[in-house]
Amino acid sequence: MIHPSAVVSKNTDIHESTNIGPFCVIGDGVKIGKGNNLISHVSVTGNTSIKDNNSFYPFCSIGSEPQDLKYNKEKSFLKIGSNNKFRENVTVNPGTSGGGLNTIIGNNCLFMVGSHVAHDCIIESNVILANNATLAGHVEIDNNAILGGNSAIHQFVRIGKYAMIGGMSGVEKDIIPYGLYTGIRENLKSLNLIGLKRKGLTSNVINEIKNLINIIFNKNDTIENNIKKNVVESSEILEIKEVIEFLNSNSKRGITTFEND
Repeated sequence: MIHPSAVVSKNTDIHESTNIGPFCVIGDGVKIGKGNNLISHVSVTGNTSIKDNNSFYPFCSIGSEPQDLKYNKEKSFLKIGSNNKFRENVTVNPGTSGGGLNTIIGNNCLFMVGSHVAHDCIIESNVILANNATLAGHVEIDNNAILGGNSAIHQFVRIGKYAMIGGMSGVEKDIIPYGLYTGIRENLKSLNLIGLKRKGLTSNVINEIKNLINIIFNKNDTIENNIKKNVVESSEILEIKEVIEFLNSNSKRGITTFEND
């Protein structure tokens, strides 16, 4: 399953069911699991571990050194789960000592042409990065989030689950779960209603979520105080609990609020 033109280090661990296509380069220390397909001209280097059934299209660069001037050849890692698809010219870097030494990608993600995952990013499962979407270092993206083409995410920003980032957007503060964002350093536009519907929520539940979100982000008081209001704290809606948990957790960049704020 290794093409004669591929260059594969002897110090690797590659399952026999994985296909290494023409002109691929696999460096020392790489571990690749079952059923992966490196189509051609794919570079995998560094302390990179790849689980099962991933696809890598031509000219992907996976595990090359971080684009961080503070990086000093420390032993750091890139961990990739299963069933992900990396289209042409995707780049993914490992971690650094300043970010815990790990870049981590979950399962069932799609990285479209030219998208970039920088050092120390954590990407959960079912995430989509459209063409040329770019993550700076230390970005965290939760399950089922979608980033539109040519969007750029500032370092240390968190993107909540089921959030939608429109194409050509620039994000410099955290985006709450189910948030919809478009623009350059703008406010949230609304909730990602399409994502909520795809999740199977009824119109009544979605309307209740919208009402509670309006209370949480009401500009007449702080978000912290708004969360403490009984109608919010007593809500049994899972999605509201997830938003509150997100808002109560540590934020290095601050929270993107709504336009009416």
